[in-house]
Amino acid sequence: MSNTATKTRSVVVEREVPHPPEKIWRALTQPHLIEEWLMKSDFKPVVDHRFNFRADWGAVDCQVMAVEPNKTLSYTWAAYGLESVVTWTLTPTRTGTHLRMEQSGFGPGQGQAYQGAKIGWKKFFTDLERVVGGLS
Repeated sequence: MSNTATKTRSVVVEREVPHPPEKIWRALTQPHLIEEWLMKSDFKPVVDHRFNFRADWGAVDCQVMAVEPNKTLSYTWAAYGLESVVTWTLTPTRTGTHLRMEQSGFGPGQGQAYQGAKIGWKKFFTDLERVVGGLS
């Protein structure tokens, strides 16, 4: 029996992207590119590296949890009482890459953050695809 009060929810966005994983990986891990689709950051693809994302509305405190180049990237995402984990999974396909992002850890009282993330990540994905498309 599970107690629904302690259940957490995840936001998942998945997309087929017509670019190889290596290109998407660059946009996910190089700070000057991350800034173009997400936020300013001092990110490094190194496990345990602490960094933050900065925007005009505030900052997100993060720590890298897992790095598997061109395959998986995972980091904590803490802001305004939300303790969550963002995991990117890149799977090569015949026409490019299946890109999946899951942000897990939204608690019962965090409906606003959850809805915001659902809207926000869709926009970020669109911007990410634009950035990747511009890479040579």
